[in-house]
Amino acid sequence: MHFINFGFNFVVMFRSVRSGIKQTLLFAAIFLAVSVSYCFKYSFNEQDWLIWTNKCLLETYDPSGDAKLKKWELTVTSDNFIRFRKTYAKGKQEYYSFNLRQLNDMDYLGNTNTGTLQFKTVADDIIVQTKNDRKGDVDSMTTVLNVPVKNMEPERLDSLHQAMDYFKGKGL
Repeated sequence: MHFINFGFNFVVMFRSVRSGIKQTLLFAAIFLAVSVSYCFKYSFNEQDWLIWTNKCLLETYDPSGDAKLKKWELTVTSDNFIRFRKTYAKGKQEYYSFNLRQLNDMDYLGNTNTGTLQFKTVADDIIVQTKNDRKGDVDSMTTVLNVPVKNMEPERLDSLHQAMDYFKGKGL
């Protein structure tokens, strides 16, 4: 005796195939969405680099080695200049400034706790102005600006180097 059971087997088989296709499509859609999201990477724009660089310099500058230092300012400006001003207790001021297009290299001497950032230019491109009430004003030029820093982690140093490369390249 043979039973003819065409409709029932077809429905069961069709539902299991349809269910498998739905699962495969769902998996493929999720995989595609995740893959596409990793293709797009947020990149800093000029304002982001400027904010991050100034925050980094503000947090890592170490004035503790200069006991007579009363006030200091260390900034990267929107027109690609590094400006560093030190004001001492008796009115003496030191001011350093240079355009990042002139930056040849940035070195770091020290460890993660304390060290010195060295900004180097090819020629005497760093302006040094010293104002002293007793001795008058002295203007000169140099090729190296040493900035004492603290808590400079390797990742932060790498990121600061990327920022300097960005600003240096921006002016070209």
